[in-house]
Amino acid sequence: MKSFEDLGLSEGSLKVLKQKGFEEPTPIQVQTIPAILAGNKDIVGQAQTGTGKTAAFGLPIIELIQEKSKNVQALVLSPTRELAIQVSEEINSLKGKRKLSIVPVYGGQSIELQLRSLKKGVDVVVGTPGRILDHIRRRTLMLGKISFLVLDEADEMLNMGFLEDVREIMDNTGPEKRTMLFSATMPNEIMQIAKRYMFEYEVFKVTRGQLTVSKTDQIYFEVSAADKFEALCRIIDIEEKFYGLVFCRTKIDVDTVANHLVERGYDADALHGDLSQDQREKILNKFKKRRINILVATDVAARGIDVQDLTHVINYALPQDPESYVHRIGRTGRAGKEGTAITFITPQEYKKLQYIQRSAKTDIRKAKLPRVKDVIKIKKRRIRANLEAIVKSQPQENYLEMSRGLLQNNDPENILAALLQHSFQDELDVGSYTEIADVVVDTKGKTRLFVTQGKKDGLTPKKLVSFIKDKCGMPNSRIGDIQVLDKFSFVTLPFHDAEILLSHFKKRKGPGPFITKAKKRSPR
Repeated sequence: MKSFEDLGLSEGSLKVLKQKGFEEPTPIQVQTIPAILAGNKDIVGQAQTGTGKTAAFGLPIIELIQEKSKNVQALVLSPTRELAIQVSEEINSLKGKRKLSIVPVYGGQSIELQLRSLKKGVDVVVGTPGRILDHIRRRTLMLGKISFLVLDEADEMLNMGFLEDVREIMDNTGPEKRTMLFSATMPNEIMQIAKRYMFEYEVFKVTRGQLTVSKTDQIYFEVSAADKFEALCRIIDIEEKFYGLVFCRTKIDVDTVANHLVERGYDADALHGDLSQDQREKILNKFKKRRINILVATDVAARGIDVQDLTHVINYALPQDPESYVHRIGRTGRAGKEGTAITFITPQEYKKLQYIQRSAKTDIRKAKLPRVKDVIKIKKRRIRANLEAIVKSQPQENYLEMSRGLLQNNDPENILAALLQHSFQDELDVGSYTEIADVVVDTKGKTRLFVTQGKKDGLTPKKLVSFIKDKCGMPNSRIGDIQVLDKFSFVTLPFHDAEILLSHFKKRKGPGPFITKAKKRSPR
């Protein structure tokens, strides 16, 4: 497997990646980074969302553009404001000490603020098509001298009706640029853009094999990022014989979680790419012999580990793709034995969890985290059972002698209570746990849908409502935020209703509007 060092990146970029805790490039990064750095062809890259596409184009762009240029050098088009902000932040985090200005430009943000930023001089603009067109028409964004144009999530822009906007933007860029198109799928309309606007281009495709899920009980817990560690401790404490792997995204997270576990008295250790082979073997040996029962690891470091009888695999952080999820949870529930896979998700990650479920064709059920009083109750029951087993095994004579001495002048109940307090005070202390705040994950919230017809097709808000009611029988009160534009429309439905409507259109054939899931279009 290739490393970041093999891709031709500079020492500055490698240092940034190390600081961020990334160990190994993703398949799309392995394919595209060297091609962008070393070649002069345009790029078409196909890979699923969450597979590191931003770094795949962001790292080489950072290395190839000039510092302190007076012109915009790169434009990244994103379908939504949320993605534009995310991509801008990610590229900023990758630039290291390079003096580059990277700004997001999107609808809903003050245009005056954007005008001030653009006037000062910007190297990389990350924007939504509508707002980028606004600036082009105002002549406040000049793209004639850009070196790079990136279409990110191109299929999403197609689904949301941005294709005409994208073409107009591309017509306003100069010929001396390299174009990069990244998309999860490659419908004909997207390839037509490549053929029309790109010169000589290379196509890179990351394919997925058939995903198979082991017979493992799969659970997810909704928890804020700040409460993940507390949630982890409760999961470990409620199990009588926890023996498991805890997966984190980066080396830094692995060290942090492992150190906190050790500080709390757990038998844990960390495994990641900064360890020597000798250190790695020693840690794995301890884990296999159960001298430690918790191993915190990155996906890369855990590759090839074959440990039998794991009770749990915990996704402290969501994996970046369905393949990683399946690979992780496949480490428990082997050889006919039961195992449990637990995933922590923040409110923002619910859609990504859904995507993993669909791709892996598996069911991950929601559960409630154990309460503190439940954990303490289970611990007390466990201590009582252990003490009763010791009593039945006949304690050693020297302990019986001490017991008789204590009983001569003290009440038996008080003696036993004092011994329990002395031995288990810390373990049974409610104060050692922190309360976990409830979080609201938008499973019953609302979904924005894209409709393939608009005013030019004779569609009106009233007709759209009637059409939806006819197909799904839902009341008017649940259909809202209707926006009928010239060539397409948008409508917002409760999550469950949207899924019913979408399932209808998957089977439907014939005339009339077609409805698909879409992120909210950024207003111009």
